[in-house]
Amino acid sequence: MSLRVALLPCALIAALASPAYAAETAPAKQPELTHLTLQTGVPRTPEQEAVVFELADLKFKVDPARKHLDGDATLTFRATKPVNALVVDFDRNYKIASVEVDGTKVADWKNPEGRMTIPLAKPLATGDKAVLRIVYDGFPHVAERAPWDGGFVWAKAPTGEPWIASAIQGNGCDLFWPCIDHPMAEPEVVDQYVTVPAPLVSAGNGVLVGMDEKDGWRTYHWRTKNPDTYAISLNIGPYELLSADYKSRYGNTIPLRFWHLKGNEAKAKGLFAEFAPMLDFFEEVIGPYPFADEKMGVVETPHLGMEHQTINAYGNEYKKSEYGYDWLLEHEFAHEWFGNQLTNKDWDDMWLHEGYGTYMQPLYMQWLRGDMEYKANLMKQRATLANKHPIVAGRPMLEADVYSDEKGPGHDIYYKASLVLDTFRHLIGDKQFFDVTRQAVYGRTDPRPGNFKPLYANTPDYIAAVKKVTGKDYQWFFDVYLYQPALPELVAAREGDTLKLEWKTGGKPFPMPVEVRVGDQVQTVAMANGQGSLPIKADESFTLDPNSKVLRQLPHIDAFQQDKSDREKAEARKKAAAG
Repeated sequence: MSLRVALLPCALIAALASPAYAAETAPAKQPELTHLTLQTGVPRTPEQEAVVFELADLKFKVDPARKHLDGDATLTFRATKPVNALVVDFDRNYKIASVEVDGTKVADWKNPEGRMTIPLAKPLATGDKAVLRIVYDGFPHVAERAPWDGGFVWAKAPTGEPWIASAIQGNGCDLFWPCIDHPMAEPEVVDQYVTVPAPLVSAGNGVLVGMDEKDGWRTYHWRTKNPDTYAISLNIGPYELLSADYKSRYGNTIPLRFWHLKGNEAKAKGLFAEFAPMLDFFEEVIGPYPFADEKMGVVETPHLGMEHQTINAYGNEYKKSEYGYDWLLEHEFAHEWFGNQLTNKDWDDMWLHEGYGTYMQPLYMQWLRGDMEYKANLMKQRATLANKHPIVAGRPMLEADVYSDEKGPGHDIYYKASLVLDTFRHLIGDKQFFDVTRQAVYGRTDPRPGNFKPLYANTPDYIAAVKKVTGKDYQWFFDVYLYQPALPELVAAREGDTLKLEWKTGGKPFPMPVEVRVGDQVQTVAMANGQGSLPIKADESFTLDPNSKVLRQLPHIDAFQQDKSDREKAEARKKAAAG
């Protein structure tokens, strides 16, 4: 059955066909981005905080031959308090054809630094709505190291056709559409109309409303609800589609969709076979798939990957890990819960995305194959920790600083946070740990399809969820593991027939119980005041934390990391001298 959707406005189509547009080609050198456009998560202005983003109606025409984008963005805002202007973030390198508010052209808008201010002829009162329309065109910023930096990737498929993807987490949504570039500025609904040269395919967020083909161009209409702004993506290529339906344990049916490149069908079918068990794992262990009424979608991309809501980018080239599964697919899919359903209030809280997303890999291995691969995966993570910056700074942070190993926690928001979660799971037990997780993700411990909505949360919200579920105050745990860089150190000393234990945490309370093997017996020491003891005979050996339940400072790991660093530096000097 052929579905019809609206095409781009006639005036815009006429402009796109003009000789001036046809002759224009991408600049030899990319224009520089302003600080505001380069960064994502800059604190919102009062005007941005005073509105709810109800609808983003986004029309894109993507011309691969010129690496050019024509856009027509219609944004609906509702005021939560009186406001005199609309403020959106938008790369100033685009040419603005027109700006309108409620159908009336606005001439006195300003965009000096990538934060566009549009004065209102009449201030909005609380509850009033305004519709902002911006028509623009230009050459989107190109990502040189996607997905680690933001921008477009203009590539060629192995079969020669254009292969295009946006990957903007590193710099934000304002790289290709006017938005409020902050985690707490999700639109409630997004309609995307993506026009591409036929027979290319556009795989998008949410549900495909329809596709129209005319004059050698195809327009795909996609609709989704409550997406992260950086999750709104363009994915264009010579795609073929694998489809199936998943019968959920909750009684609903979830569409499974994988857009893969031509020529990759055999490999794609192998990866597609992993969709259902991964979905089953998450629904059993965490809870209902949050976007079941849209789809579980994946698209093959010319960059490694990104958690684009309901259309996760996949570029791992069908590689299996040593554990026999595709870790990238699983990690990005985890973000549907930890990132898209539960969204960070600030980039400082990104461990809620990346730490939980990373912990899902060893958990999946434990669920799928047992403890050996679970512990092996955790040990691999343990060897990577830097412990130079706290996981949580306790203040607003920019995305670039959080992901930087020099300025912020960097990789520790993945691996250290994962191990913190594992330690906490052992501390409070599986029942409470997964109830805490559900409380944080869904706002309740009994989620079912239809009884929850997407949430924002920060680290204090997570700690509050812990207290609500457990009835206990675990602030001491998070103070040591999240808010300071150094790991707790467990010091053990024999004194006669007693083994004395003490936690060293820089003076912070840390009543973390610890298991100790003495002889052939494993005992739990309470450590109520950060100290404890147990009897030991002169000829008895002991092992601290024999089941590796507690994340702590380990001298042999420190020695390994130092040796590895020294060898890498020596090798680099050797290569530099030879070159």
